[in-house]
Amino acid sequence: MPKDNFQNKPQDKQRDTLFAKPQDMIVDFEFDDSVAAVFSDMIRRSVPGYATLVTLTGLLAEQYVRPKSRVYDLGCSLGAITLSVLQRIANIDCQMLAVDNSQSMVERCQQNLPEDTGNATVEVRCADMQDVEIRQASIVVINLTLQFVDPALRSKLLANIYQGLLPGGALILSEKIVFDNAQEQQFQENMHIAFKKANAYSELEISQKRTALENVLIPDSIETHIDRLRKAGFESVHQWFQCFNFVSLIAIK
Repeated sequence: MPKDNFQNKPQDKQRDTLFAKPQDMIVDFEFDDSVAAVFSDMIRRSVPGYATLVTLTGLLAEQYVRPKSRVYDLGCSLGAITLSVLQRIANIDCQMLAVDNSQSMVERCQQNLPEDTGNATVEVRCADMQDVEIRQASIVVINLTLQFVDPALRSKLLANIYQGLLPGGALILSEKIVFDNAQEQQFQENMHIAFKKANAYSELEISQKRTALENVLIPDSIETHIDRLRKAGFESVHQWFQCFNFVSLIAIK
C-alpha cells in the first residue's frame, strides 16, 4: 500500500466543553464516553506539539519495525498513534495491537481504522496495558499514558516491555513531566497554561480540569523516567522531543 494513498478515517470533532460550567463537586477524571466524544479536540488544545509528536512517532517507529514482529500501542485512546505508525509500516508484514482500558475509546479507535491496513494486521483490544503480554515486539509505544499508571507499578510495566522486545527493538515513551528546579517548573507550567488559554480554554476550565486530574495524572521528572528505563534494562535512551512540559524518549534494547 503506497503511503501517499493511505487514508485515515476522521476522528470525533466535537468541541470540548466538559469543564466550561462551574461544578459543585469535581470528581476524578475518567476516560468515559463524555471524554471520548471530545478527546480529539481536548488533546489538541491541551498538549502543546501534539500533532507533531504523533506524526514523528510514526516516522520514528518506521525505523525499528521488522517483518513478522509485533507492534504495540499501549493506551491507544482514539488511535492517533496507531494510525500514524500504521501509515508508515503498512507495507510491512507485522501484527499491531492497540490497547486501551476505556471501552468508549476502543470503540472509537476501531471506527477510526481504515478498512485496508495493507500488509499489517491491526487488533484493537479493551484491556489494562499492565495485563498485556508483550512478545516478539519490535516497537512499543506508550503515548501520554504511563502518567496514569500507579507510580509503584511503572517499573514493573517497563521491565515487562523490555523482556518482550526483540534485541534492537524500541520503546517510544511520551509524557508530561515535572522539573526539579522550581523556576524551570514555574516557567514550563506557565507556558502550558498560556498554550491552553491561546486555544480558548477559560481560567475556569483550566482550574476545574486540573482539580479533576490531580489524583489521576501523576507526572515524573525526565531524570526519573531515564533512571527507571535504565533499571528496566535499556542501555540506550534518547530524548528526541520536547515542547514545554511534554517530552518523548526512545529507549532501545
